[in-house]
Amino acid sequence: MHATVEPGVELAVLCVVMVALTAACYRVARLGPAPVAPRAAIRGAAQLGIVALVLAAALAQLWSAVLVLAVMFAAAVATAAQRSSAGWSGMWLTVALGAGIGVVVPLMLISGVVPLTGVALVPIGGIVLGGTMTATSLAARRALDTVEQRWGEVEAAMSLGFTEREARLEVVRPSVGDALLPGVDQTRTVGLVTLPGAFVGVLLASGSALQAAAVQMLVLTGLLLAQASAVAVTTELVARSKVRRTRR
Repeated sequence: MHATVEPGVELAVLCVVMVALTAACYRVARLGPAPVAPRAAIRGAAQLGIVALVLAAALAQLWSAVLVLAVMFAAAVATAAQRSSAGWSGMWLTVALGAGIGVVVPLMLISGVVPLTGVALVPIGGIVLGGTMTATSLAARRALDTVEQRWGEVEAAMSLGFTEREARLEVVRPSVGDALLPGVDQTRTVGLVTLPGAFVGVLLASGSALQAAAVQMLVLTGLLLAQASAVAVTTELVARSKVRRTRR
């Protein structure tokens, strides 16, 4: 028997009930506007429906799968730039995201562990890209916040002979490492606290527990490398004022 979740009336009703309860929590606990969760759920359902239709056709061909990844990459760059509140300079985060994906995905393909097919490339690439985007957004935001809050220290260091890049690095480096903590904690606690998506996905597709563990370990180690590479590049971009906020 395949342990898959089938679309149907039961699934729809369950999702509606959970969203309604979430909205009730928002209202009762005053967490924010009650419509936030329903709107997010409706948008998510619409997007997933469209993506499912697109992927059904795209995964059949390698070129179309690469195109899908390119669109996902562009969306990740736009999201990271928006979250960093850096205006148009946030588009420099393309370099950081490219560094993360550019080192991990080729390694997976060259090793032969991930086959060069759309059905393998898009899911694995998408997971790595999503985690890299999150780390990049957090690193850029924390770095820019730190520069703003400690600008006096930056100026003091420059008065002592530091270049602006060196002065920025002095205050930024201690804070950007926080962006890597979620990925590190996820890797350290996998199987003990959570069963991540890749693991559960393989199990639901009737794979063995060993296969699920292998896929999840591939994803987690890939995420560690991609996130570290992206955060390192993000730190350098902020230090060189490529990604910046306009000071008043």
